[in-house]
Amino acid sequence: MENKTMNKRVYGILGISSIMGNWNADFSGYPKSTTDGNVFGSDKALKYPMKKMWDNEGKKVIYIKSLNEKLIPRTLKERYIKVFEDEDLKDVKKVLTNLMAAVDIKNFGATFAEAGCNIAITGAVQIGQGFNKYIDTNAEEQDILSPFKDAKAKEKNEVKAKAKAKANNLSEDDIEVKDAQNSTLGTKITSNEAHYFYPFVINPLAYKELVDLDVTEGYTEEDYQNFKRTALVSATAFATNSKVGCENEFAVFVETESDAYLPNLSEYVTFAKCEDKNIIDLKKLANILKDMSQQIKSVEIYYNPYTTELTNDDIKAAKHFNIITSKEV
Repeated sequence: MENKTMNKRVYGILGISSIMGNWNADFSGYPKSTTDGNVFGSDKALKYPMKKMWDNEGKKVIYIKSLNEKLIPRTLKERYIKVFEDEDLKDVKKVLTNLMAAVDIKNFGATFAEAGCNIAITGAVQIGQGFNKYIDTNAEEQDILSPFKDAKAKEKNEVKAKAKAKANNLSEDDIEVKDAQNSTLGTKITSNEAHYFYPFVINPLAYKELVDLDVTEGYTEEDYQNFKRTALVSATAFATNSKVGCENEFAVFVETESDAYLPNLSEYVTFAKCEDKNIIDLKKLANILKDMSQQIKSVEIYYNPYTTELTNDDIKAAKHFNIITSKEV
């Protein structure tokens, strides 16, 4: 294959707003947080809507849940066979070539350990944890009335009745077991408001060895543009029950020379609210990009001008775009 690896690195930030939504819940149902209470979203929470969008577009996606004809989740091997229509897993080079043709693996990498193939691919795109930068975030718990009664209510009440009979030295026949008389209550947990900022970096040279093995043409400009297009809209497009209210609100793409190394850029922006506008302060980001200006090729900033203002936005030659319309502002 021809080596088409793009000759640059990309650093950036992806910002997600959550208004009465739950961007990334833990197993308790509450927004995920660190031990000291800082709310954050995992990289998986950001990648999943992107994978879902690619899958809906008919692109090859491996690492996404899918069901077989019995409505049971497929294994990794079954998913591979489903996507590539190829049951031969003995030819490792062929398997590797197929894997690199999947858009999620081409971006994020993969670990594939099936049928003698033990393959680990470090993705060209690395996304960090997205910390919420809005200080007044609170979890909201809502009670939801179900239209149905609990089908197992009588069974549960029977267990309680037996325990009560035993505790009071009564016969189980003396305890009345009632079925549910009312419909059940559920719970929905959301954040009143949260603003997550994810750092990311794209290193096309991550696939240098795979290019040498002739299993891929490398991470190309086309791959980057596809990632960029999807990263700007996938959260907004992914409107599930808990994700309604979660939207793409901010993004920065800094293209640099291939030997330029920048830190996590999300640490160099701050967020605040002022009356009816969100304020994103870019002072620290502008300073670090100014100091690295000789190695920076371009800077693009996407934001929602209807809800957000950028302050201290003194970044040389930066282009600004409406994140909703993609038009330059």
